[in-house]
Amino acid sequence: MNITFNELRKIKDNLPDGSIHRIARELDLNVETVWNYFGGYGHSNGKPMGVHLESGPDGGIVALDDRRIFDLAQQILSEHQVHA
Repeated sequence: MNITFNELRKIKDNLPDGSIHRIARELDLNVETVWNYFGGYGHSNGKPMGVHLESGPDGGIVALDDRRIFDLAQQILSEHQVHA
């Protein structure tokens, strides 16, 4: 799946508080791995999750080989909108 970097960051920015930790817990991942997935590449304890960035407009194109984090983030956003 391809998405722009800015779109991916917007998803992260719209997640309710605690979502990064929830994603990590539900997928049995290190929290820093989830941060790295959303573009926080400075977290050295995070593991690669199949995210590839190519320069371009709108922050560049991000190719997501592994959609588990993305899909759970979308689910959380849907839940949050229903309860808002």
